[in-house]
Amino acid sequence: MSVVIAGTVALDNVKTPQDAQENLLGGSASYAALAASIFCQPIHLVGVIGHDFPKPHLDMLASHGITLEGLERSDGESFTWTGEYHEDMNSRTTHKVGLNVLEAWQPKLPAAAKAAKVAVAANMSPDNQMQMLDQIQADFVTADTMDLWINIANERLHEVLKRIDLLVINDGEAKEFAGTTNLVEAGRKLQAKGPRFVIVKRGEHGSFLFGEKPEEFFACSAYPLHSVFDPTGAGDSFLGGLSGWLAANGKTKPTFEDLKTAVVHGSVTASYTCEAFSTHKLQTVTQADIAARIAELRTFTSFA
Repeated sequence: MSVVIAGTVALDNVKTPQDAQENLLGGSASYAALAASIFCQPIHLVGVIGHDFPKPHLDMLASHGITLEGLERSDGESFTWTGEYHEDMNSRTTHKVGLNVLEAWQPKLPAAAKAAKVAVAANMSPDNQMQMLDQIQADFVTADTMDLWINIANERLHEVLKRIDLLVINDGEAKEFAGTTNLVEAGRKLQAKGPRFVIVKRGEHGSFLFGEKPEEFFACSAYPLHSVFDPTGAGDSFLGGLSGWLAANGKTKPTFEDLKTAVVHGSVTASYTCEAFSTHKLQTVTQADIAARIAELRTFTSFA
């Protein structure tokens, strides 16, 4: 069972209170694909890179069962993000964004990617998401978004929501998009816009999953980390881990109970991303690591 993931593939320059590094592998699709590959291979990565993109990044992705046939090479410069995290690691400043090759990009999916049963429209413009959705044959489609698209492409984003099964969005953006300060109300309002399921990510506080029935609600705790080194890509890793687990277990038409288990796997996968720059920790994680951390999380959150 395979997964197709379309989104950004970037070069990140990141500064945290601990350190700073440049030309790191970044982008929503990169994190999501690597997280999904822990559970399921092949992962079909769809994106665009420039002439300056380091070959070692590509070699690492390929070594994890991620096919690069759908990764377009351009003569321009790669998409770049430069940002700095502050002491609390919950707030950050974006210093520079270079859209570069993303400005004129349109996703083009190879035949194998089109046939994948689980599809992820990772964080990218709603126009690009719609272009991807026009090409796939998936049984289950997930999508992520952000405040930028809510503000400048709201109408197109609403079109995307009508064509997906699961929306994944962070808490602040969920409130903004739904026009409410209550997260539970926000989740249900977003469901009314089209997706059968909604997940609201709450960072270090975990996530909320909203099912199709009023009583279908699940609150998942985040795995408690003693320290956070770099949270870049954690949300994308959550989405990738969740989707990879669904595909690996043949849950291409998941029930609410299936999604509860997938959410836990996505949450624990994301916890590893936060422990090092870029994908450095994520690319060493195994299914056994995930299982061990889930077992710990179960003891932390169960009660009589």
